Amino acid sequence: MKNPNMFCRWLYKAKPYLEMGALQFGFAGMFVITMVSLQHGMNHYILAVYRQLIATLFITPFALVLERKTRPKMTLPIFLRILVLGFLEPVIDQNLSYLGMKYTSVTLASATSILNPAIIFVLALIFRLETVNLKKVYSLAKIFGTIIMVPGAVIMTLYKGPAFDFIKLHVGIHHSVTTETQPKHWVAGTLMLIARCWGWSGFYILQAFTVKMYPAQVSLTALICFIGAIGGAAVSLVMVRDINAWNIGWGTNLLAAAYTGVVCSGIAYYAQGAVIEEKGPVFVTAFSPLCLIITAALGSIILAEKIHLGSIIGTVLIVFGLYAVLWGKSQEDKQNSTTANDKVQQLPITDDAKSVNKENNMEGPARVLKIPSESPLTRETQQNSKSAN
Repeated sequence: MKNPNMFCRWLYKAKPYLEMGALQFGFAGMFVITMVSLQHGMNHYILAVYRQLIATLFITPFALVLERKTRPKMTLPIFLRILVLGFLEPVIDQNLSYLGMKYTSVTLASATSILNPAIIFVLALIFRLETVNLKKVYSLAKIFGTIIMVPGAVIMTLYKGPAFDFIKLHVGIHHSVTTETQPKHWVAGTLMLIARCWGWSGFYILQAFTVKMYPAQVSLTALICFIGAIGGAAVSLVMVRDINAWNIGWGTNLLAAAYTGVVCSGIAYYAQGAVIEEKGPVFVTAFSPLCLIITAALGSIILAEKIHLGSIIGTVLIVFGLYAVLWGKSQEDKQNSTTANDKVQQLPITDDAKSVNKENNMEGPARVLKIPSESPLTRETQQNSKSAN
């Protein structure tokens, strides 16, 4: 019985790491599938709407069944926060991400997400979601790891170097889809991707506060997706005048909307909210570099993108920075756990009485017996008795 129990405890502790690691594979698939859809003529505004609509249809039944008795009361402050969440990521972040990726490349779109840990770390310090003690090694590790990931992403994006030929899987979309983009859009696309990082980071920070006020995470996810679908539809009706753009068909466009809706909105919002509540927003975004590595590998296999020396050097720096952040976070959790365990509740003693808890044999709460302490009269009586003897 010991081995199963030990495995269960290990699995419980490793659950946040496994969840965030698995999500990076989902996000990497999103970048590749979305890029293929956009290259096939899918409008990014319409794609964002269908993504949130499918996510709403997917997650709402779970919210109605699982949290029908535990869902807290909706208040105006909570609703306003959910309203902002529904516009930050589903509308602003996704449209900037899709358009920026269309103007640049899949690898660059994924590489800019490396900025999220650095941005969120700064925002978390401002809003006191994270603490830094420069005298502690784990705090310095978090700072160093966050800083070192940024030049890693820059090197991977700007420095190419010699290309390495790996075994490629030539699939059908490779011959009809290309990731080459026009140079005149590169700067604009990069700025959009960087702006998108600020929207995504703001979403994480606000989600961390909202989860504390509205702990029904499945219902929160459904509401965010629903508001995102409405807001995205309103923006699309203004920006897209061609009614035929809403016809996505049954091919790659529908696959992109369904995959991103279920995996990257429905499941991701819920998983991120649960881990944010347990570990904080910095821990969640620290796994973003893994998405870049996976995306680069998938781009090489599916889209036949070459992997250059700069990508390898940048990957090494990113992995090193990620390890430093995660190590610092784990050491901080151990320190906080040790401090909490060291706090021992002392027996309440006053000048007039000593409180002692005694278990009652009968059903009900334990009784509290009060034992009078020595009074001045008692001490005087004892002294007179000793003198007489």
